[in-house]
Order: sequence, then C-alpha cells, then structure tokens
Amino acid sequence: MRHYRIITLWLGATTCLTAAGSTGSDTLKSKVLEDVTVQAKALSQQAQMHDTQAVISVEDEFIESHLGGSLMQSLEHIPGVKAMNIGSGESKPVIRGLGFQRVAVTENGIKHEGQQWGEDHGLEISQMDIDRVEIVKGPSALTSGSDAIGGVVNIVTNKVPQRELEGKVRLYGRSNNASLGASVRLGGRQKNGFWWQAAFDGTDYGDYKVPTDSIQYYSYYIKLHRGRLRNTAGRELNGSATLGWQGKRVSTSLRVSDMDGRSGFFANAHGLEVRLSNIDYDASSRDIDLPYHTVNHLKVTSHTEVHLDRWHLFGDLSYQKNVRKEFSEPVSHGYMPKPASTLERRFDKDTYTALFSGRTLLDGQHSLTLGAQAEWQRNRRDGWGFIIPTFHNATLGIYAFDRWYLRENITLNAGVRYDWTHTHIRPYEDWYETLGEYRQRSRDLALTFNSFTWSAGIDCASGDWNLKANVGKGFRTPIPKELGTDGVNYHFFRYERGNADLDSEEGYQLDGCIRYSDGRLTVQADPYINYFTNYIYMSPTAAYYEGLQVYEYEQAEVLRWGVEAEVEYAWLPCLATRLTGEFLYARLASGSKRGYALPFSQPWNVALTAKYKPWEETYLSVTGRVTGRQSEIVPPEKPTPGHFVLDAALGHCIHFSDTRMLTLSLQARNLPGRRYYDHTSYYRLIGVPEAGRNISVLASFAF
Repeated sequence: MRHYRIITLWLGATTCLTAAGSTGSDTLKSKVLEDVTVQAKALSQQAQMHDTQAVISVEDEFIESHLGGSLMQSLEHIPGVKAMNIGSGESKPVIRGLGFQRVAVTENGIKHEGQQWGEDHGLEISQMDIDRVEIVKGPSALTSGSDAIGGVVNIVTNKVPQRELEGKVRLYGRSNNASLGASVRLGGRQKNGFWWQAAFDGTDYGDYKVPTDSIQYYSYYIKLHRGRLRNTAGRELNGSATLGWQGKRVSTSLRVSDMDGRSGFFANAHGLEVRLSNIDYDASSRDIDLPYHTVNHLKVTSHTEVHLDRWHLFGDLSYQKNVRKEFSEPVSHGYMPKPASTLERRFDKDTYTALFSGRTLLDGQHSLTLGAQAEWQRNRRDGWGFIIPTFHNATLGIYAFDRWYLRENITLNAGVRYDWTHTHIRPYEDWYETLGEYRQRSRDLALTFNSFTWSAGIDCASGDWNLKANVGKGFRTPIPKELGTDGVNYHFFRYERGNADLDSEEGYQLDGCIRYSDGRLTVQADPYINYFTNYIYMSPTAAYYEGLQVYEYEQAEVLRWGVEAEVEYAWLPCLATRLTGEFLYARLASGSKRGYALPFSQPWNVALTAKYKPWEETYLSVTGRVTGRQSEIVPPEKPTPGHFVLDAALGHCIHFSDTRMLTLSLQARNLPGRRYYDHTSYYRLIGVPEAGRNISVLASFAF
C-alpha cells in the first residue's frame, strides 16, 4: 500500500494539511480546507522524495495575497524563507540564512541556471506564471545535486488544465516605485488528451523610495531627491507557451519561456565617479540611465512520463540561454585608460540538462527510485571590466532512494548519491598595461571534484501528533567566481580575489519537525543543527587595491543551529491568530575569523498575524513583526539595530459562477513608513534603509 503525505502551508487562519492516500497512483483527489486547495499531482516527483522533511507548498493564490515586487519577496512570509533584495525588482532566495549558490532554484525539477553568483542578479522567473511553489529546507543534494546544500525552491508551472478553455487575467500595481503590471494566462485541454498553456506578463516600475534624505558612502554624504534611490527603475517582459499530451501510459510536454528585463543600478552605489557624471539622474523617476543592466533568459524544456506495469519512468531535457549585460559610463580605474564603450561586463551562458529517473514498488512496502542527472554549461565573458572568467562546466550525478512504509503511520527514507564535476577556467589578461605588463586576472585551470552524499529520515504520525526527523550530508562544488574572480564588486564595495585551491563544500545537517494539531490549535517547531567542514566565505584582508579593501575566499569549519516555530489558534470561525518566530546561530569554528559570526547573519524575529473573515470570501489581516538587534558580526560589518514593522492586507472574492471569479486584494507593507535596516542587505553598508510605505493592489479574474 502506498502512502503520500502532503504538507501545505497557508499563512493566514488555516493550518498545515497532512493527507494520506491509499491508492496505487500518484494522483490525489481534490481536498479543500478553507483557502487551501490540493489538486491533481499535489507534490512533484522531486518534492515527494523529501517525505521526512517538511515540504511547504503554496499555490498561486498565496502569491496573489502576498504580492511583492518579485517572487521571493512574495514568499518571504514563510518561516525560514527570506528575500535578499536589490533595487525594485531583484531578489534572491535565502533559506535559514543560506543563499546564493547554497539554495537551488528549480522549475519543474530542472535547476534554473542564470548568473546566480551575482549579488544583484535576481531570478529570471515570472511570479505571474506559476501554479505552485514547493520549498524544502535543509540539504537536498539527493535530488538536486550541488547548490542544494541549504534547500530547494521548486517552482511548478506545468499543471494540466482541467477544462477546454480556462485562464486568468491580472492587473496589479505598487505605490512605492509606481509599479504597473498586467498578466494573461490561458490554457485548455482537449478530449483526445492534448493540452496547451500560454502566458504573458509585463511590469514597468520607477525608482523606489526610502525614508531618508541622504546616505553615506566612504564618508561622502549624498543627498537623495525626494527620498528616491536614483536609477533603480526598470521593466520586465515574460512569455511562455506549453504543448502537452496525456495518454493512459505515456504523457509528454514541451515548454518554451523567455524573460527580458532592463533595470538600473542605484547610481550612488556604483562608485564615486557618478558624482562627476553629466547625467541628470533626478530628471525622471522612470528613466533608466547608466549604470544599468539587461538580461534575457530563454528556456526550452521537455518532460515525459511512461507508466509501465512495475516502473514509472521520468525524463526531462532542457536548454537554457542566459545573456546578461552591464553598462557603465567609461571611466579610468587605476592604470586603465578610458574605455571606448559603455559595455562593462557581458555574460553569455548556455546550459544543457538531462534528468532520468524511475520508480518502482517492491514487496508492497518499498518505493525505490533510481536516477541520473547530467549537465553541461559554458559561460563566456566580455566587456572592459573583469569579475569572473570564461569557463566550461560538466557535471554527472547518480542516486538511489528508498521509501519504506514500515507501518501504517511510520515511513522511513534513505538514499545515496555520487557526483562528478569538471570545471575548466579560461585564462584572461587585462586589455591594458599596468607598469609595463598585461596583468593576468585568471589563469588556465582544469579542476575535478567528486562528492558522495547520503540522507536518512523518519516520519511518524499518531493521532494529532506528527514527528519528522532527517539527517543528511550535502555538498556544493566551488563555482568559477570563487575559484577565479579578480576584480571590483561594486555592490559590496570591495575588491574580490578567488582561490583556486578550494575544495568542495560539505555540510551535515540534522533537522526535525514536531507538530500538534487538533483542528483549532496548531503548534509546530522545526529545530535544526548544521555543521560545515569547509564552508566557503569571503574574508576581509589588510590589503587595498584601487582604493578598495581586498577580500579573499577562504574555507573554515562552521557551526549553525536554529529553530522556526509557529502557533495558530482559531478563536472563532471568523477569527484566528498566528504567531511565528525564527532564531539562527552561526559561528566560524576555524580559520582566520574563528569565533566570529558568519557575515550578514540574520537576527531573530517574531511575527504575530491576526486574520478576520466576516464573510466567507472576505478577509482582513494585520501583521506585526519584531526583528532583534544583530550584534553578532564580523568586521568590517557594523551592528544593526532592531526594528518593528506593521503590515496589513484586505481581500475579497466575487463568484459569478463555479468557474468565474474576481479577486481583489489590497496590501500595505511598512504601514507607518518607518526607517529600518535589514542586516542581510548590503545596501545597509552605505546607510540605505529598507523601502518605505508600500501599498499594493491586485485585481485577478479567473474563468
């Protein structure tokens, strides 16, 4: 007998839903719990394999009711999940304090490959073209390989339409940066098994506002015009088309998507030279002047499933092309002559991915999965500025995973994986002479990395109680930036140097989940402890180059532990409250910075939400969040004071029929417009606070 567990989190008045199926297929019947709807394939193949880890799954309705300027900003209300923001529309995922290359972002199980090494590079994925988002906290290398040492954000976009024609039209806007956007998503399913889906959305936004009239950059006080971060405007266009077919034993689909964006860099964070520029940055809040960047991400993916008598086979193929360009005013740095063009940096990345797996049921109790993954990528650089070298990268991974249904209420998981990675970094010399020679920024390197990982866990349910525990080893292959960078990182205001002697990062984590729910009261705690044997981090040195402090990559032991907790109580059928809290401890246990906290470690925070539903289709919620002072720092970081933020939301749904409805929502973030600083933001280093009051409106019509 097969059993499937679903954990779906609704951050309002409802609670997590744990369901068990007893049929021989992966398809679950629709079950509705207030605003939570679980339909069709409730969890993807990837997410199901983390049964002993809490898988948080939110539908697209959650994104609508928590709409932010980017996907991760819309998801950061989930405990343990945070968005690292840059500008108006760029953000990166952080799970339990780990981000960048330590969190794998996948779309339908395929790893999204952009220029994720960059602090200012957001996700090239539209939050308006999503069916569901699944978040796994903790090492997930068994299914996702390298980069999943901190967790996985899996974005599901291939839900099969249920009617001959269905769709959704959205209009939305935000007050802080005068953002305006619209999206259309259509789909249909024919009686012969063919189905299709198409989507398009576009957003245009201006400079965003902060509650201060000046910032400080290297002892220079810089005035802000009307509190706006000049040159942070942008626009984004997204489109996708999917064609699929479902048969009794075979199903397949082909999806093509393209994202094109252009946005400015905050001019005063891109170097002091902007003080001498002739550009009138304050002439308009919507123009995009130098410095700015453009990005285009093309993705072509296919997914095929074959149902045999004893095996369920999966196959995925993908091609991704990411082209990012950064433009700046030509300015001489050090011995550099004035460049002839504005193209400072260009990155052109091609990625080919193949995933194959098969699952079978053994002895009626074991669900065995075998799989293999292969990826090849090439990233070429251009422009007069250097930060990372041109490189080629090839990876191959194989794994085996077993889920053992020991008893009706006890499930055991165990798996192993082996990975091989080969990285070839190309040499690069400056295009100008320094003291009579062409300085070499990167040398020819061919490096091979091997990793063996494993995971094991238990899931036990008894009455109103549920217990999960998981222990595993994760890994992360050093990326070319860590191995071969040698240049200025404007967004961290420092000069960075790579280290070709780095080894694969390895970490061990024990995490658990204990949960009690009686229908009215829900209490859950998710503790974890994480130990890295050779964590890779940037360490400040006493050296300076071109007026900037030099940072170099090092490896050290790191100990991290923390907990996420929540308590929900339904006082009345129309009134519920939810209290959540997070705490993280992170300390370097060896190396030159032994005893210090990890840079940009997030402080504790507590949030209380009250949600009132006077009618079935109307809600009003208020959330107050307290974030503690962060004094655990590593020089040259400075402590960040604590703060309190108040948010509110109002929503209403009008049903015209069983299939047609209009949803209206209004959200207010930082309602009092308070000035506060996020310790995980590198803009904090130059005195830039978080965005001021922001009112978001959305109208969504589904049919």
